[in-house]
Amino acid sequence: MARRSTKTGSAAKAETSRRKSAPETAAPKRPVQRKASSEKSAKEKGAVAPAETGLSHLAPSGEAWMVDVSQKQPTERTAIAEGRVVMSRTTLELIASGRTAKGDVFATARIGAIMAAKRTSELIPLCHPLSLSRVTVDITPDTRLPGCLVRATVKVTGPTGVEMEALTAVAVGCLTIYDMIKAVERRARIEGIHLVEKMGGKSGHYRAKPL
Repeated sequence: MARRSTKTGSAAKAETSRRKSAPETAAPKRPVQRKASSEKSAKEKGAVAPAETGLSHLAPSGEAWMVDVSQKQPTERTAIAEGRVVMSRTTLELIASGRTAKGDVFATARIGAIMAAKRTSELIPLCHPLSLSRVTVDITPDTRLPGCLVRATVKVTGPTGVEMEALTAVAVGCLTIYDMIKAVERRARIEGIHLVEKMGGKSGHYRAKPL
């Protein structure tokens, strides 16, 4: 009888020890409620209103958007831009003589620039498609650079300006010249693409000051 009670006492102690060592079940945590990002105000995001920055392509939330020009009256607008392709005198003489392997450099660059002006809205994300009235491109050899000066004039009657069209025309004109001459001079470089002048529109007349 004493031996049986000893076994019973040992079993009870083991059961007590097992219960003490078992991990306690943690109470389930309540999910943390978080606000959706879309519910945050522009102030919470730290966005700056367009009126404060002067950037018309920024929405009040700070996101990029296309400016609404539907309420603007169409007016005549003109923009002039220019840039240059600098190269060696030997290459300049070669293209001026029309002896390049790809043909007439100036004619090809002029057509490329005009085509680019017409398709600016497909290249620059927030530009409006415009029905251009006129695009002229002048390419002038300049021995002082030496190189070529590319100048584009774009005109439209519409609700927004054509600065980007003029700049795009010059950029593609310069790139076309580079493409035509790279076989003989890869170190030629494109420089100084900038807006020279714009006329018309709410902001009025602008002319770049000499640097």
